[in-house]
Amino acid sequence: MQDQPDFDQDDRPIGRAIARGLMCRCPACGRGRMLEGYLRVAPACPACGEDLSPQRADDGPAYLTILIVGHLLAPLLLWVFVAFRPSPLQMIAVFATGSVALSLALLPRMKGLIVAIQWSRRMHGFGPGEVAHD
Repeated sequence: MQDQPDFDQDDRPIGRAIARGLMCRCPACGRGRMLEGYLRVAPACPACGEDLSPQRADDGPAYLTILIVGHLLAPLLLWVFVAFRPSPLQMIAVFATGSVALSLALLPRMKGLIVAIQWSRRMHGFGPGEVAHD
């Protein structure tokens, strides 16, 4: 049995990492930008040099974005329809624009959130002493 490295998980508090991730900042220092462009994660933090390449966000950010946008706009759509009875074209115009805008605003933040959680919990190569699997 291989000895596990002795480290304290509290040196990477999840709350602080999540807050930094939601701002698209490096989860380690909070100064450097985590993303290059719109969604590409930088290989390393430009401020502190923290290696961000092990991240595996995959479809998580898109799933969370759809979940949040749907839960916010579906009840609002129902309320607007019952309260104001707008025409179908007005509903489509307003809610399609709103869902696209909200999705575009949330997607990079959800990516930052997922990467920050992975970093904080030492997942996917963010922790010391992990063995790479081929």
